[in-house]
Order: sequence, then C-alpha cells, then structure tokens
Amino acid sequence: MPLAYAYLLAAILFETLGTTALKASEQFTRPLPTIVTLTCFLAAIWFLGISFKTIPVGIAYAIWSGLGIVLIATFAFLVFGQRLDAPALIGMGMILGGILVINLFSNTATH
Repeated sequence: MPLAYAYLLAAILFETLGTTALKASEQFTRPLPTIVTLTCFLAAIWFLGISFKTIPVGIAYAIWSGLGIVLIATFAFLVFGQRLDAPALIGMGMILGGILVINLFSNTATH
C-alpha cells in the first residue's frame, strides 16, 4: 500500500507542475512550457492510474484533488506572486483537514 501512495504523490506533483507550466505557456503559445504541461499531465494521469490498483478511486481522487489545490495555490504564490486571502487559506486548511480525516479515521481508505 505505501508504494501506491508514492505513485499518488508522484501524480499530485506532476499535476501541480503541469498546471504551473500551463499558466506559463500563455495559452500554449510558448513551446517549452507547453511541452512541460503535456508531459506532466500525461505522467500525472499514468501515476494516478497506477495508484488505483490498490487505493480506492474515490479516496485517491479526493487526496489528489485536495493536495493539488493546496500545492497549486502555493506554487502560484511562489512563482507568480498570487496572494490568497484569509477565507481561501481557511478553506485550504479545511481541505487538508478532510484529507487527514479520510486517511486517519476512514476504513474506506484501507479497502
């Protein structure tokens, strides 16, 4: 099971990098960020699919989406200077809390 979570983490990281590159591609007008975007998205889907072998799809997707949101917001701040207000930060904290509840207390995450 831990290997499946490593694949899921790889999917999340590739999706985050792909989305960051998508912004940098300026609507696919810049070749290098466009290639990075497509490559990262393909890798993200591939790793996500592998994680589905042992992690239930609903759980894997919830983790992928939740952590992806938080990482994208972090990258947007670091790379593009985009700031978040207090409600956005609170909402992201709630997302992370939900991921923790699923993984720590739900039997669904282990079946």
